[in-house]
Amino acid sequence: MKLDSKYFDAIRVKGKASAGAKPRAPVCAWEGCDEAGLYKAPLGRDFEGQYLNFCVDHVRQYNKSYNYFSGLNDDAIQKYLKDAMTGHRPTWSMGRSGSTQSTARSGRAGSRPRDPFNLFGEDGAPRPETRRPKVRPLEKKAFENLGLEAGATGEAIRRRYKDLVKQLHPDANGGDRGQEDRLREVIQAYKLLRQAGLC
Repeated sequence: MKLDSKYFDAIRVKGKASAGAKPRAPVCAWEGCDEAGLYKAPLGRDFEGQYLNFCVDHVRQYNKSYNYFSGLNDDAIQKYLKDAMTGHRPTWSMGRSGSTQSTARSGRAGSRPRDPFNLFGEDGAPRPETRRPKVRPLEKKAFENLGLEAGATGEAIRRRYKDLVKQLHPDANGGDRGQEDRLREVIQAYKLLRQAGLC
């Protein structure tokens, strides 16, 4: 450490405060009171952010009689309370941005939006999905195991699966376990079709 540094010369150390001195607090703002005013109380409606300092007894008395709305009539109070619901910020009605904007978007007032790809029907509701995903080789084999065409609906797949399980299950055919392999194929085929989202 260099003792002749310019930074070392700029360091100042405060001296210790005398033992009898206390930090000074403002005097109570109540008329005729000389106690320390340690407690803040708001000055009034038109003086936002300004406070009076009171002692504990006088701040209690001041707060009991404090009325933020003193001097306002009932209509002004109701308007203030209504504006307080939105944080005293302006608001607008939903969907009423003006007739010029809404007609500019749709072409003319009351008309349906354009549908160039014919995605919606005449009533405006979306058309039901008619396309089915392409059938892959494993799924085609699963359809064959169930004895169905490759384009069968989900309801037909479920119905055929239930019928085959009822026929091939050992409890349904008198305990004959010879059909167990066929039953496993049917169950695996149904699981595969269900995972593919076809039923």
